[in-house]
Amino acid sequence: MPQVIHHPRVAWDTARVFVAATETDEVFGWVSERLASILGPEHRRELTDTRARLQWPTVANAEAVEAGRWRVRLEDALAARPEAAEPLWELAAVTATRLRGHEGAADAR
Repeated sequence: MPQVIHHPRVAWDTARVFVAATETDEVFGWVSERLASILGPEHRRELTDTRARLQWPTVANAEAVEAGRWRVRLEDALAARPEAAEPLWELAAVTATRLRGHEGAADAR
């Protein structure tokens, strides 16, 4: 039986993971390259812009604002390219695992 992928859920979960990934150099570099390979280099530039806005926030709740921007951006991308849902979902899952591993390594120091 084929798996049903709920695009709004993919967009929201992936958006939150991408915003979290901007906090570490290693994970950020990795995820931005993979994102570019799935959706194109303009999305890598957008993730770089997100990182800059989060490093020097000008609004309260900057992480939530950026996650909302990414949710909309990803929903739009999935509307145009529904076949990208599965690769994005997988990227979010692997990125979340890498982030957990990074947190564990930082805690061990």
